[in-house]
Amino acid sequence: MNPNLKFNFTVNKNNQTVNVQREFAADLPLVWEAWTNPEILDQWWAPKPYRTETKSMDFREGGMWLYAMISPQDEKHWCKNDYQKIDHQKSFSGLDAFCDEHGAIDTTMPRTLWTNTFIAQGKTTLIDIVAKYESLADLEKIISLGFKEGFTMALENLDQYIQSKFKLRRENKQNQVARVATYLNFPGNTEEAFLFYKSIFRTEFIGKGIQRFGDIPAESGHTPVAEAIKEMVLHVELPTLGGHILMGTDAPKEMGFSLTSGNNMHICLEPETREEADRLFNELSAGGQVTMPMADMFFGAYFGEFSDKYGINWMINFQNQAQ
Repeated sequence: MNPNLKFNFTVNKNNQTVNVQREFAADLPLVWEAWTNPEILDQWWAPKPYRTETKSMDFREGGMWLYAMISPQDEKHWCKNDYQKIDHQKSFSGLDAFCDEHGAIDTTMPRTLWTNTFIAQGKTTLIDIVAKYESLADLEKIISLGFKEGFTMALENLDQYIQSKFKLRRENKQNQVARVATYLNFPGNTEEAFLFYKSIFRTEFIGKGIQRFGDIPAESGHTPVAEAIKEMVLHVELPTLGGHILMGTDAPKEMGFSLTSGNNMHICLEPETREEADRLFNELSAGGQVTMPMADMFFGAYFGEFSDKYGINWMINFQNQAQ
């Protein structure tokens, strides 16, 4: 975490609560999306070396998020969050519990009543988090299980991946000329695939060439990248034919990704203006499923993601060069 951003962790044994105040270097829509979109939650919610896998999520009052924390040995620890109150982009609460894969609660473990309040602060967002327990014994049990350490690590995961990925991607594009790219995700063999494509198209990688997770700058203020993924590809771009660009990244399971055929490829449109970005997003996503609405991202892009009504995956990315 950036040391300049606010982070307070307080345990109050008198009312059986933990209060966490965590500031993010991102605007409110992005932070809200990170807490309410299962595809994004799966990328950051679990502390390393665990990963999260959502079985189902119905983000509404009375709905439920059912997910598993998966160990490096593929052991699944199931949890659920029953949503109680939701005030869009302001706050939500839910009662969390350990359970089985069908949602049956494990009554031997404490339940956590989460109340998360989101406060916009210009270019940053503060989340005020209250975790309440039924008894002091429940609170002390959760603390003894490493709640503070695990939750702190989880809160850093999303920023570490997205900020670094788009920072390097921005360095590759130095002008505002519109372009179309195909964005490919691989389980760990991006370099092999792109060397293969390079040999066929007889072109050279753009910008800084193959950039790796280990290239993430230390000054970003995040926790170190896990050794297992340091040599994996963070970003690479290769021209093919007619000005078309192939972009690629590894999506390692260590960071919570679960790739299947169909969700590992996006058409990425980079229009010349913000207005054109909105038009493309609104018209292409009509009747489809929006996974990330258009929003100003803290990494300098105006970005959105969706599947259209035919099941094709798209990204819209307008890079503001003035930032």
